[in-house]
Amino acid sequence: MKSIYSLLLLILISTNIQAQKSKDKILNQLDNKTSFYGDIAQTIWGYAEMGYKEVKSSALLQKTLKDEGFKITTGVAGMPTAFIAEFGNEGPVIAILGEYDALPGLSQQAVAEKKSADAAAGHACGHHLFGTGAAAAAISIKEWLTKTKTKGRIRFYGCPAEEGGSGKVYMTREGLFDDVDVALHWHPSSVNASNPGAALANKSAKFRFHGVSAHAAGTPERGRSSLDAVESMNYMVNMMREHILQEARIHYVITDGGKAPNVVPDYAEVYYYARHNNRNVVIDIFDRIVNAAKGAALGTDTTMEFEMIGGTHELLPNYVLQEVMYKNLVAIGGFTFDEKELQFANEITKTLGLEKLNTSFSEGVVPYTEKAKAYGSTDVGDVSFAVPTVGMSAATWVPGTPAHSWQAVAAGGTSIGTKGMMIAAKTLSATAIELFSNTDLITKAKAEFESSRGTDFKYIPLLGNRKPALKYRD
Repeated sequence: MKSIYSLLLLILISTNIQAQKSKDKILNQLDNKTSFYGDIAQTIWGYAEMGYKEVKSSALLQKTLKDEGFKITTGVAGMPTAFIAEFGNEGPVIAILGEYDALPGLSQQAVAEKKSADAAAGHACGHHLFGTGAAAAAISIKEWLTKTKTKGRIRFYGCPAEEGGSGKVYMTREGLFDDVDVALHWHPSSVNASNPGAALANKSAKFRFHGVSAHAAGTPERGRSSLDAVESMNYMVNMMREHILQEARIHYVITDGGKAPNVVPDYAEVYYYARHNNRNVVIDIFDRIVNAAKGAALGTDTTMEFEMIGGTHELLPNYVLQEVMYKNLVAIGGFTFDEKELQFANEITKTLGLEKLNTSFSEGVVPYTEKAKAYGSTDVGDVSFAVPTVGMSAATWVPGTPAHSWQAVAAGGTSIGTKGMMIAAKTLSATAIELFSNTDLITKAKAEFESSRGTDFKYIPLLGNRKPALKYRD
């Protein structure tokens, strides 16, 4: 009997060794393709297409995946630049999320001084790296599945308009994640980290007021100012800030306030965001903002309408998956700056008002913690309530760089961005390989997911039943 157990143990050890060797080989192949994927990312960086307009960026990623044998489905969930690329036809389904939209008004050259590239937008959130790195991971996982003859399906989700467009919400609403077992994602950052994610739930809308034009000096009594309505609304909302939870956030910008001071504006528009780490609080705050808009219209004798632009859930963490991803990120580790990169990083550091460059954030990994604090919002939140979801960040920017800054655009257009992107690609690959190799982890992750989400959970998108705002950038 002992000999049988010894034989089984030897077989198990041998199998694990072979699995590790095949995993290491796949990761090494990713290293060898750094220039290939770097070129794709930099091409998308140059396109810098805004949400729902990522025609060339989406097409390039589709071609990259199709050339590797993925089946492509385009225009999913009513979004022309959204797509799904899938490989495999049996076994667990692991999704890899990818983004590729840029931010308006943040055009920047890949230099260490503020210098516009004379474009309408810039990749200040690094989504050119996000989409390319995620696609690289999907391809490497496909290669591992093929070489090891493992049962499993890898599915890349091409997700447009994360920046204010809530692209993944429409995908979730359409049930495109219903048969997925696990979803993986990552995001560019100034640090390498893989802690349980946190994000604020969000509702956004444009409030439009209609009044009556008149000569502001000659016949002001005949005018009804839509701008007065916007300003009255803003005043009431600003008064409301004292009476909402401290952790909540409200932001707005007047997108149209009239064209000339001597004309009473008959049209004005203001764009609002409401955020909190609990979607129910966001819903309540947003309803109060709507009431302020109604009151402003009533008080100024104008009319009001509003259009939902976006709405996302907070992130639902999955600790089983997070520990797996963190372990793989630590094993892969960070990277070091070469001489040229170091010079660039030091110059960027000065523009950030920091005394000294701290390379430990890119060379190492932030220690694991379950006490992540939410500052921004992401439509990955909705995905996390549909399927067990796990993510990480990679140091694609100079340490200390904030997202949505010209410094982030600049670094993302250099080899620093590419190096960080490949760390993410390898970590996502290693995580997926481990999950495919040990499906008990998927079972445990699903059990935690069901417990955390609650048995009575019903998914209700915060943006309601509106169609994708395909022209909201116009």
